[in-house]
Amino acid sequence: MTDPELIALRKPARILGNQLILRNAAPADAGFIVALRTDPEKSRHLSPTSPDVAKQVEWLEGYATDESQIYLIICDRSDAPIGTVRIYDCHGDSFCWGSWILAAGSSSSASIESVLIVYHFALLLGFRSSHFEVRPENRSVLRFHERFGAERVRETEQSIHYRIANERILASLQKYSEFLPQPIEIAW
Repeated sequence: MTDPELIALRKPARILGNQLILRNAAPADAGFIVALRTDPEKSRHLSPTSPDVAKQVEWLEGYATDESQIYLIICDRSDAPIGTVRIYDCHGDSFCWGSWILAAGSSSSASIESVLIVYHFALLLGFRSSHFEVRPENRSVLRFHERFGAERVRETEQSIHYRIANERILASLQKYSEFLPQPIEIAW
């Protein structure tokens, strides 16, 4: 078993799922990220993002050497970007994930598959549980996480804090197994 204090975030070049590819974010993705994060519909439940693409390029350049997080671009099988997701704020054997956004028109299967890939990948890194928060008014995302077995642990006016234990992650991976190849393919 992995010592929780020694779990390192290792950035993959690509993770291949059934219909999706998650790849490490790079400065060339700045325009896509800014467009997605400043979309009026998508940004309603996000912390504000500058519309300045140059600032996003600068952030991504710093991210390249940041060992405290993994920022992934979610792509379809033709490698066209359709979303983002981030793994960060690791405490022992628990990781936080967020910055999860899918472009308008993305299928519900893309939501399910991208979450399963994140959980599967995190387990491979040695994590056993996850913590994250969702804005209370983001009701469809709250329901989505609760269907996956996430439990509310704390509520504030700004956020509902969740935890999903190892057994519930494993149960979700089993329940939705048709959405992922076994095992997922990771290119480092």
